[in-house]
Amino acid sequence: MTELIERIHQIELGNLFQFIHLCEQLDLPYFMMGGSLLGTVRHQGFIPWDDDVDVGMLRADYDRLLAAAPALLADTHYFLQTPASDENYGLSYAKLLDRNTYIEEKNNVNSARKGIFIDIFPLDRISNDPNQQREQMAKFQLLNTRLLFQLRYHLVDTPLRKFQSGLNPDQLADARSLKAERQAVMTQYESNTTLPRVKNLASQYAYAKETFTVAELTDLTPLPFEQLTVQVPANYANILTRMYGDFMTLPPANQRTEKHLEKVIMDNQVFTD
Repeated sequence: MTELIERIHQIELGNLFQFIHLCEQLDLPYFMMGGSLLGTVRHQGFIPWDDDVDVGMLRADYDRLLAAAPALLADTHYFLQTPASDENYGLSYAKLLDRNTYIEEKNNVNSARKGIFIDIFPLDRISNDPNQQREQMAKFQLLNTRLLFQLRYHLVDTPLRKFQSGLNPDQLADARSLKAERQAVMTQYESNTTLPRVKNLASQYAYAKETFTVAELTDLTPLPFEQLTVQVPANYANILTRMYGDFMTLPPANQRTEKHLEKVIMDNQVFTD
């Protein structure tokens, strides 16, 4: 494990501690997701070569967090980055950032606020009808693509980018409109509480891999994560098998690589991979 990723993990652990504290203050359930769920179960903490943390919340709990957390974070060095709190931020989920750090991400160049973060994903109800599922996903992806283009998200940096002016008021208004449209698509089935399944619409996995029953995500159990105790779905073995197959087997050594961050500034020092 590199010095960079070790330092990232220490900051992320602080972010995760702060997130858990917020959830406890507000009496909100959460659960580890994706690679972070895998790390919790297989490594009792971080996957050694992974450089991100993913947590999830059911939509109603997520919305309560977004409404209440900014006031609770006012006297801390943490910032809850959302489409509303950062006008240049284009993603559909929240991040909890450490404001004392700065990062540069691989294949993700934009003007949104930067700092070592954890991802906080909302889980939204989905239709039982496969055609409506496809329609919702297609609309979400189209609006997401349009919004990231509008906010000038790029895969690579270029010398010309430094000469670009910021977005003008009309462009920012268009971005706000796209954010509202995307939010409406994500939450279009939320009021139908008879629907049994929810999905992480922002997932990078195949559609079914991060689709869950509400029951799966409300039956939680504590597990150790480094020095912390975190909440995971009690059905974690089935979830991880669905996502990864034989999840307790380590991948080949040549696949154990960091994915996201390539430059970090903290404690007035610059670290690169």
